[in-house]
Amino acid sequence: MIKVFLQYAAWFLLGSTLLSSFSAVQKLLVGIPFHPKGFLVPIFFGGCCGLILNVWRRKWKHSTRSLLESEARYRSLYDNAPVMLHSIDTHGRLLTVSKFWLETLGYHPSEVLGHKLTDFMTQTSRQMAEQTIFPKFFRTGSVKYIPYQFVKKNGDIVEVLLSAIGDRNAQGHIERSLAVAIDVTEHRQAELEVKKLAYYDTLTELPNRTLFHDRLGQALAHARRNNARVEVLFLDLDRFKVINDTLGHAVGDEFLKIIAQRLRDCMRQGDTVARLGGDEFVIVLSSSNGDQDGAAFAERILETLAQPVKLAGGELCTTASIGISIYPLDGEDIDTLLRNADIAMYAAKEHGRNNYQFFSDEMNTRVVEKLGIETSLRRAIDRGELFLTYQPQIDIESGTIIGVESLLRWNHPQDGLISPEKFIPIAEETGLINPIGEWALRTACRQAREWQIAGYAPVRMAVNLSARQFKQLGIIDLLDRILEETGLDPRWLELELTESLIMDNTVETIMTLTDIKVRGIHLAIDDFGTGYSSLAYLKNFPIDRIKIAQEFIHSVNDDADSRAIVEAIIAMSHSLQLNVLAEGVENLPQLEFLTARQCHEMQGFYFSPPCTAAEMGDLFAMNVSKSGFCLLHERTSQSSH
Repeated sequence: MIKVFLQYAAWFLLGSTLLSSFSAVQKLLVGIPFHPKGFLVPIFFGGCCGLILNVWRRKWKHSTRSLLESEARYRSLYDNAPVMLHSIDTHGRLLTVSKFWLETLGYHPSEVLGHKLTDFMTQTSRQMAEQTIFPKFFRTGSVKYIPYQFVKKNGDIVEVLLSAIGDRNAQGHIERSLAVAIDVTEHRQAELEVKKLAYYDTLTELPNRTLFHDRLGQALAHARRNNARVEVLFLDLDRFKVINDTLGHAVGDEFLKIIAQRLRDCMRQGDTVARLGGDEFVIVLSSSNGDQDGAAFAERILETLAQPVKLAGGELCTTASIGISIYPLDGEDIDTLLRNADIAMYAAKEHGRNNYQFFSDEMNTRVVEKLGIETSLRRAIDRGELFLTYQPQIDIESGTIIGVESLLRWNHPQDGLISPEKFIPIAEETGLINPIGEWALRTACRQAREWQIAGYAPVRMAVNLSARQFKQLGIIDLLDRILEETGLDPRWLELELTESLIMDNTVETIMTLTDIKVRGIHLAIDDFGTGYSSLAYLKNFPIDRIKIAQEFIHSVNDDADSRAIVEAIIAMSHSLQLNVLAEGVENLPQLEFLTARQCHEMQGFYFSPPCTAAEMGDLFAMNVSKSGFCLLHERTSQSSH
């Protein structure tokens, strides 16, 4: 405070002294006598002028300091702002750049100032800037959120959004720009990752179902405009489940990646291959690639996929089944084309796999029928439409019934009796075989026990067990529960299994078979000779009985190969101390041939067709003995008439 007072006082004295001195000198020069009172006015006004000058000096000094401070703050903000700032002249040359601009792109000021801004852009961004954005900017004076790609000194790409305003001169012409570029590289990468997750399969990086639908929709729209065609190929790997189950899902995933790359390599520009899920792939062949031949393309794919895959320290091989549908012949929309290609793919599997099939109306008819059977089958148990019939098994030496095989039948309320060959495969495929098989097993065991309670001699009850039933969790507990519920002694139950089931996943199969065998339940291999056709492996399994497939029995009288197969099976069964039973015996020559080879157990229409439970009771009541099977044959022949 004192310092300020002294400054003002000094300026007052300085001003009054100067003005009064000037006044005195002026009077002396013109000859006016000096008088002290004449100095009061100059002194007063001089002091006021001194005060005014001091005030002005202080304000000017403050203003100058503020301006310098403001400029320093602007420069600090320009240099330290976490965005890329720059300005260019009317020729696009860089006039200034911020420190963050330099740090982001990795350059030194001397490497960029005076150079064109477009020198630091990708080719695409450079063309857009020079041909579109710069002319617009120098015409309008501003641009906002322009997506550019800058190139760092090390070659990396930086994605930015650039906005700029023009700095105009007195005539209103733009002399330079003031621009800010925001680095959105990470944001764009995140967007791409989200898009990738939404539209691409995470394992194979092929388009997923969503993107495939979009691509197929575009191809169909183009085909409609140009009166062209589009082919859709639905591809499913054959027996891929075996790879997953035996080598693990990690190996299965690596296998799928290699298969996906092979399919990708087969594609031409404009074609699309996508993964729908699991081991299912779908391909779109567009007519924009010229003449398309789905058959030739499918053959090339089959040949490519058949090459061994080196994985898991060894080589894996697979084949594929391919179904083909064509627009507009087999459908005019996405869903119809996919469905029909899928139908054709299943037809390829039915034809032995490793082939392709074109969709046809006959396929669609079968699929519709199959769907109807599946729908009705789901309600068949609750509606009481399923029932069992029983076919006796005869011991030829004693002529007595030693067992019966339970056979599943379905009496549809509208379609009548439906063949097991028609509905059993559908039940297997859909998983309905598990509840149906449980019902059949429980019903057969209950019926065997009821015959015993009725006083008939106990006989084996043979029940077919499907591969899907056998592999379901808790099969042992299920058997224990059913036997306990029905009261049937385990020794009177025989489970019939297929050759392929026995050989699939051998270690686990042996463990499960052993668990069954220790309970006293008999085990038989059904339709033997149609699968692996080797008895050598049977010594590893706790099998009681071999059932020779009836297709060999039917032709045993007139086909030398069938006779040789049957003779070999009987002989090797005896050497392994296994019981052997011939299925499908229909005439006396077949009986005599089998008897001569010491096949003592038989089953077939020659003895009896499948019977109801009541009819079987009548057969038990006959209590036939030696050569009684002839009487049984006469009894069943009469009942058939």
